Amino acid sequence: MSQKRAACCGRLTTLEVTLVVLFIAMTTVTVGLIVVTVTRPDARTVEPEPTTPPSPAPPHNPYLIGAGRADCTGPPADIPLMGYANLDQTAAGIHTRLYSRAFIVDDGSRRVVFVTIDVGMVSQRLRLEVLKALQEKYGTLYRRDNVVLSGTHTHAGLAGYFQYTLFMITSKGYIKASTQALVDGVVKSIDIAHRNIKPGRIFMNKGQLEDSSINRSPQSYENNPHDERDRYTFNTDKQVVVLKFTDLDGDGIGMLSWFAVHAVSMDMSNRMVSSDNMGFSSYLLEQDKNIGSLPGQGPFVAGFSSSNLGDVTPNTRGPVCLNTGLPCDYLNSSCPVGGTQMCKASGPGEDMFDSTSIIGHNIYRKAKELYSAAVEELSGSLHSAHQWVNMTDVTVQVNATHTVKTCKPALGHSFAAGTTDGGGDLNFTQGNTEGDPFWDGIVEALLGEPSNETQACHSPKPILFNTGEMTWPLPWHPSIVDVQIITVGPVAIVATPGEMTTMSGRRIREAVKQELESEGSLRNVEVVIAGLSNIYTHYITTYEEYQIQRYEGASTIYGPHTLSAYIQKYRGLARAIAQDKESDVEPGPEPPFFSDSQLFNLLPAASVDGKPPNSTFGDVLVQVAPVYRLTVDLHVGVLRGQGGDGDFVEEQLPLVRTDGRVELAVRHGSSSAAVARSSAPTGTVGQVAPPAQPPNPRGPYGHSHRAMARTSRHDREMALDAKRRLCVSSDPVERLRLQCLARGSSGINGLGRFHWLKGSDRQSNVTVEWSIPPSCTPGSYRIQHFGHYKRMNIFLPVITAYQGTSDVFRVTRNYYY
Repeated sequence: MSQKRAACCGRLTTLEVTLVVLFIAMTTVTVGLIVVTVTRPDARTVEPEPTTPPSPAPPHNPYLIGAGRADCTGPPADIPLMGYANLDQTAAGIHTRLYSRAFIVDDGSRRVVFVTIDVGMVSQRLRLEVLKALQEKYGTLYRRDNVVLSGTHTHAGLAGYFQYTLFMITSKGYIKASTQALVDGVVKSIDIAHRNIKPGRIFMNKGQLEDSSINRSPQSYENNPHDERDRYTFNTDKQVVVLKFTDLDGDGIGMLSWFAVHAVSMDMSNRMVSSDNMGFSSYLLEQDKNIGSLPGQGPFVAGFSSSNLGDVTPNTRGPVCLNTGLPCDYLNSSCPVGGTQMCKASGPGEDMFDSTSIIGHNIYRKAKELYSAAVEELSGSLHSAHQWVNMTDVTVQVNATHTVKTCKPALGHSFAAGTTDGGGDLNFTQGNTEGDPFWDGIVEALLGEPSNETQACHSPKPILFNTGEMTWPLPWHPSIVDVQIITVGPVAIVATPGEMTTMSGRRIREAVKQELESEGSLRNVEVVIAGLSNIYTHYITTYEEYQIQRYEGASTIYGPHTLSAYIQKYRGLARAIAQDKESDVEPGPEPPFFSDSQLFNLLPAASVDGKPPNSTFGDVLVQVAPVYRLTVDLHVGVLRGQGGDGDFVEEQLPLVRTDGRVELAVRHGSSSAAVARSSAPTGTVGQVAPPAQPPNPRGPYGHSHRAMARTSRHDREMALDAKRRLCVSSDPVERLRLQCLARGSSGINGLGRFHWLKGSDRQSNVTVEWSIPPSCTPGSYRIQHFGHYKRMNIFLPVITAYQGTSDVFRVTRNYYY
């Protein structure tokens, strides 16, 4: 039996051999699959674009991120534009619409909000009204300490949202219509960001942009210490800082950037609401990322924020005397004939529209490049610190034995001289440290003489307007000012309440970085200046720049030690953040919130709207052509009302750019317009202006339209004729139209423009222009105009809606369709 068993065990049957072979084969295959699975890349991984480095895995729990954008344009008619303090520069149309762009970041325990707004500056009144609205909606979630509101500093947004006397005088008072549009737009952008919040990642990148800015007060900059200036290559900050927001899959949520340049490519002759160069950069990047979406729509939000731009201009050709072409006087920026009004900087384009496009494109391209290449991921907790400060009475410890103080607000003589971006009137010049007995006598007789204490405090500034001692009917300048810092990991955003010069910003950044890194909890901190934030207090120069008393120094309202006071206050906030003791920061004295009844409005009440006999508002006066070709230049005959007799004359208006363009003109009402595909009447594909604002009693609009093919010879003749007429025209709106014509077919691609021309006998026309971009989808379109007009029903005013619609026209690549 045992022999038989041994023979059996030493010899395998055919079945057993087969099973052994199958077992070995299955084991080999299994091991091979395990090796392949471990070493093979995930098949679902998509190769990144060649220009975009791969992002490493998140080193920490992801942030919660939300981004939102909302329109805040307001009624673009008769309301003053904010920036140049020119009461005659009132809105008469739209170049580009204005938006508020909000970014929310949450680390699980804290939340911060940064909002960049297409507006001249954020006023204390605007901030207080926004915070009040947020409190009513969200309780204590969004507060004074964790919400930053920053203005892009466009000089072509609507004014009227201030509560201090000086600003109300230069804005024709507190204007509820423009204020409410801003408040609603800012709150709505935060609402959208709040709804869109989701897990995501934040990356940072930075680079240099060297061809889009120059220093407009090099005389003042050169007065800073030589060894300090030697640390920097340029006399302006060329750095662009970009934050890239993505979801966990790497899809873009938005981008936020900072670059120091004035948004004054649109000059003092402009009468159209415009976001200027910074807003145009946002438009370009958002159109790039939101493929197929209208301007102001789409999920990707691109915010371009202001920085320490106080002495920085985009007018890169520099100042010359307009009447001679010769350089202006270096020290006081004036001309032998014409004074400061004749000394004007320009460029880099042939006109303000061209310059806006060029600077906007430059900033956009650099930001896009940095966005694509951003790989440095932010991590770490969020912080926010805020304090109200009485800036009229800050004591600064200069050294162990010496202190200095800030002053009550005052503006110097050079404030009235303006800058090379927009000169003042009369015979004021920059660099004035002596004053002028003639003007001093007039101002003191009307407004009172400054006290000896205030004069001594502001020295060497000769005081023109002693605003800190003027309180009727309300204080002329604020005393209580916001200082605020928020941090996202190693990035610190310093919200500054005015226009810091280049060197002032550098000193602030250095001081804040030093304090934040002092405790060791934060390393390699990147500090950015967010200018024009939370409240406007004019300029902030260095002590050395203040001594020169150019426009920026004369507009540093709290005296020569203003910057030192701010450095002291921001150091305190940064130290609290570094020690994680923000809750220990004293809130400070709360600013006033004046009631509407205390504020005044100097804007005349709007009259009722008129129209020619046998016509209705919204009538199309001249129809569009049936076909527009993408490769030809077009211009449109626009009918303008002449008095009340109903007769019209034809004028040729240029289109915004080469390729194709469609235009429409009308008479009366607050309005909006859209280019709509006829095959889908409920949608829009090319927007000339977005949905209408609430009914605006300031006057209506209408439109008419006819496009004509234009030859190169016709284009040149039109431009030459416009230049000749421009020399003799004095009407500001007519000059704006002639400037457009003088450019021929150049301009900003793919945008609509909205011109409002206020005629006699209470009649006015509107022209809507659409430059057809090369990316436009061929098809059938029409232009629709929506507006309101004002009429009287017995003794009561009635606001009535109207609309006008063009014929359907085709956009095609050739005429053989």
